[in-house]
Amino acid sequence: MTLGEKIAKQRKENNYTQEQLADILGVSRQSVSKWESDIAYPETDKLIKLGKLFDCSMDYLLNEDCTDRSGKDTDEVVSVLDTIHSTIKRQCRERKSEKIVCGMPLYHIGRDARGFFAIGLKARGVFAVGLRARGMVSLGLLSLGFISIGVLSIGLIAFGTFALGLLSVGSIALGLFAVGAISIGIISFGALSIGGFSSGALAIGKYIAIGDHARAMIAVGGSEAVGNVYQHIGRLAPADLSYVIEWLDANVPTYLWWAKEIFKLYMR
Repeated sequence: MTLGEKIAKQRKENNYTQEQLADILGVSRQSVSKWESDIAYPETDKLIKLGKLFDCSMDYLLNEDCTDRSGKDTDEVVSVLDTIHSTIKRQCRERKSEKIVCGMPLYHIGRDARGFFAIGLKARGVFAVGLRARGMVSLGLLSLGFISIGVLSIGLIAFGTFALGLLSVGSIALGLFAVGAISIGIISFGALSIGGFSSGALAIGKYIAIGDHARAMIAVGGSEAVGNVYQHIGRLAPADLSYVIEWLDANVPTYLWWAKEIFKLYMR
């Protein structure tokens, strides 16, 4: 008989229901049901309690060929039990595909995971999810990837509480194009916005800033505007907008043409 069959047999012989046995052992009825169906195995301390409760040995419970309830328990049996449970726990935690894609398992789930799809405390792969994740697309507490999402996120496209990337979106965002409560970038949008081209409640820019409070060479503010070249309170009239665009075309360096054109679209 299997371990589960022996537990069920001894329970019935001792007139216990699954609920009663569960209460005695301090587990759920579902756990007892899984033991008796051989879906799961009792922990070492629970096996010892079962042996005492049913007045039988560990040899009897664990050895399918053993029919002698009074077989002798040994330290070796207890050691084997510990090994079995540690192996079961490790197998429950870790899963790895045998199929190889791009030189790595199709999926790997484990403490230190590496696979096309990787999930773990430390995860590396094309798609990675973990406390520390690194991949083309990564999601984690600390995340690094082409597309990165996390509390601390670094990537070409980064989303997070703290985000660093070419395009970064977060509570605190740093990047060429940054959007956040506090944002720093060539093009910057945020409550506190700092950059070459800035827009926000408090906008500080090198070339142009638009916001409630704006400071830059060209400053357009709702309440306050401080500009070295041009400053304006309120909405820009068409003539003012034309002047600002002409100034940007004449003074913004060529290597920032892309940022200038994006911001011009935003202004219009």
